[in-house]
Amino acid sequence: MPGAGGTGIRVTRAEDGTVRIAAPARGPAFTRAVLEVAGGVLLWPVLGTTALPSAEIHDPGRAQQWLWAVHGERAAAAVHALAAQPPGAAADVTPMEPETVLAGQAARLALGHWAARWWPASYPDGIPALQPDLLGVELAALTHRCQQLFDDPGDQPDGDAAELLETHQAALAPLIRWWQAARESASGPVRQLGRVLTLLGDAADCAGLEGDALRRLRSSLAEGVPHEVRTPFDLGGLFARSGDHALAAGERLAAGGRVIARGAGTNDWRRYPPGFVDSAEDAVSWAVSAVGARRRIEVEVVADVAAPSGGVHLAAEVGVEGGPPTRVSLARRGDVWAGRADLDVPASLPPGTRMEVGVLLAGFDPGPEPDSTIADGRADRDAVRAFVRHRLAAAALPEPQDTYTQPFLAEIAAAAADAEEDF
Repeated sequence: MPGAGGTGIRVTRAEDGTVRIAAPARGPAFTRAVLEVAGGVLLWPVLGTTALPSAEIHDPGRAQQWLWAVHGERAAAAVHALAAQPPGAAADVTPMEPETVLAGQAARLALGHWAARWWPASYPDGIPALQPDLLGVELAALTHRCQQLFDDPGDQPDGDAAELLETHQAALAPLIRWWQAARESASGPVRQLGRVLTLLGDAADCAGLEGDALRRLRSSLAEGVPHEVRTPFDLGGLFARSGDHALAAGERLAAGGRVIARGAGTNDWRRYPPGFVDSAEDAVSWAVSAVGARRRIEVEVVADVAAPSGGVHLAAEVGVEGGPPTRVSLARRGDVWAGRADLDVPASLPPGTRMEVGVLLAGFDPGPEPDSTIADGRADRDAVRAFVRHRLAAAALPEPQDTYTQPFLAEIAAAAADAEEDF
């Protein structure tokens, strides 16, 4: 975790009764790592560094089990005192160096959940996807390591190590092979692999989980000796990845009619779930054509390599000069989401007509960003891309000592697979 210390932090009692440590995190949701814990929520900025997370505490009593370890005893005492004060009460607290490693592990766990939700995988941008099962089992291990943060997994989706392990146990067999090969060659993240597997074994034992993959895990941990190692070892091919992806290899936009306008839309990551749309800034493209007396808009969106091929339909939202939006249903076709609809626009669009096109999933969508933040949203997305590229580059280096900056195993595997593909 970024080093603790620095100037004082403010603890306040908000109007809604929550107790807050430091200021609420600013910026789009994809720039914040969030962890739902006992009695509250912890938030870290992904871009940049911070000594401590901000916190929104709705149950100070439950939160006391982790407050002293993450924020220090003075902050924990301030939260306890302010819980009995009226809204608006505040206290300035000098932060203390955390006495346990929980603060660093919590920050890493939050970053892992951020990666599961916001990692900007993109074929045209050259950012490989993270293998979800491999990331999921490491999150299960970290969750088990951070049990002090949680008291009721039913209330805290981030706190159920057993559920994460059961959901992602397909990664166990290749993970064991990776550990065995790394031990045999004394290379790679041997210690990290060993820690993750040991924690997974403990989590499975605590939850009473069974199954072939878990029996093999227990056997491998008990033996502690490499066996069945494939030679040569191919890390890049060890974890299953989606097939080849050809950029927008569908029909040409506006295949019929006379094109009267075309452009690129806004790719707001907040408006659809992960694994649906390629994260590139120019993934959304559109064209308006004249077909007789009608005006038709066609939209194509580069699909994520893991995007569902049926049963789910995205939509494009089209606005002309700030007018009421038109929805265009999109269906998966090859490696694009595509759709078309008639559009109520002038027969000849004047030069400079403002067309706004974005992609969303109905029922998931929080709504578009305000006009004033669209440019900032792109800058933030570019900063996130730079951040993950830096982490992927670091994945090829020896294990760093800092817990927070240490690459996840999924990042190491993605970097290795990407390097092999480039070669």
